Amino acid sequence: MRVISFPCACHLTQDNGFESVKTCSSHRSPTHQIQDPKHWNRIADSDYLWRSLSLQRWDCSNFTDQHLGTHTWKQFFLHQRRKELRLALAQPHNFIYKVTKNIAFEMELAYLSGNSLTMDEQEKSIICSVSPKQELCAWDVQEGTMIWSSPVQEFHLSNLVTLPQMHLAITMDRKKTIKVWNCQDRDALAILQMPKPCYCMEAYLTKDGPFLMVGDDAGDIYTFTLPGLRDVSKVTAFQYGIVLLHCSPDKKWVFACGTYTRTLPQVFLTESLLRPSEGNVPLSTFLPHKLCVSACWTPKVKNRITLMSQSRTGKKTEFITFDLTTKKTGGQTVIQACEIASLQVAAHLQCPIWMGASDGYMIVFTSGPYLLLFSITGFLLQRFEDHQAAINNFWVDPCYVLTTSENSVHVYMWEEGGRHPYLRSCYHLENTWHDHTTDSCISRVMCDNASIVLRVRKASDSSILVMYSLNT
Repeated sequence: MRVISFPCACHLTQDNGFESVKTCSSHRSPTHQIQDPKHWNRIADSDYLWRSLSLQRWDCSNFTDQHLGTHTWKQFFLHQRRKELRLALAQPHNFIYKVTKNIAFEMELAYLSGNSLTMDEQEKSIICSVSPKQELCAWDVQEGTMIWSSPVQEFHLSNLVTLPQMHLAITMDRKKTIKVWNCQDRDALAILQMPKPCYCMEAYLTKDGPFLMVGDDAGDIYTFTLPGLRDVSKVTAFQYGIVLLHCSPDKKWVFACGTYTRTLPQVFLTESLLRPSEGNVPLSTFLPHKLCVSACWTPKVKNRITLMSQSRTGKKTEFITFDLTTKKTGGQTVIQACEIASLQVAAHLQCPIWMGASDGYMIVFTSGPYLLLFSITGFLLQRFEDHQAAINNFWVDPCYVLTTSENSVHVYMWEEGGRHPYLRSCYHLENTWHDHTTDSCISRVMCDNASIVLRVRKASDSSILVMYSLNT
């Protein structure tokens, strides 16, 4: 009888952006000396192997064999990697761009679809925006056309989030009314009146279903089901308004931050918000750092969060990184937050406005015209000087970093596995829409795997959308 050993984790290497299985001399055993190409081919095609790789890389725990259809997990993995690499390997001449009519200059933008985990090659990039008449609008990025709009809203819309996995958009107006839209039917799917003004919303999908979290100016966090807006829980987190709500990549944790500078941010266990027990306080812990102005979870280390704190004068910036765990103590579960690293931005650098993270050991942020990549312990890894003027907008996701300055965009891509050079500069998109507007600046940038969308603010306090898509 032959005994065959599976390769260890170090045998997963990359070739042209795709994972392959290889052996290394340092881990060879007698079993590795057995040459059986058919057996290794079976391992390389194993659904277990490719599903494990997919779960490590993406939040696809809700992706089932039914979603795969006739495809294998290997086909799914390679398909998603090709989608990720499309934008990074493109050149400026590979893009076409469309310019929209005016949109509301102060409102958020959000993708309604286009970056989902699917085998659908025909999936379109769809972006949501708000018109000056206070209509919620959906735009086909590739065609540059509006494909749906809501009725004109009676009150000014103040917030917009989307849940692309469910093709849902959620709005809030100045009258504290939340509405859920599918961006197909004319009327909202659900409407809810909130008791207090709300500053932030977060929509997310868990194994228990889709939910919406809302933070109000009284310091309360509300959780509702989607799309029906059925009440799940209400938690008093602070005595002051909540301005930041962020779910961790695996949806296990919820970060909340209040407006008052002496308030410590908190992290909640999501499950205790979704399954509240009568008489029990939801599990949470304070993060012992004040003056928090921003925070980001690490996509690759899902229990790791980095805070950006700034002094009241704005002249001192510090990044603090925590790891979160749960522990059973005396029959009760407690949350522990362990500070694992910190760094202070040098005094000669302009204070950062934006920040992001990737593999858990690096922080990227802007300082004037520079994009800087540091280790979480304070070692400068890379410094990019692709802009002549100060960077005025920034976008980070698990694949890409986008920066804008004046009327240009630069695209970077994270190297897989945190390998040197860590962040790769890809290309520059110049102001090709200059004929459509003058005295303008980019006030928002975002991307998916096939498009880049800009909101360009004009001097007249109105905006246009500039939508780049790959000409495939």
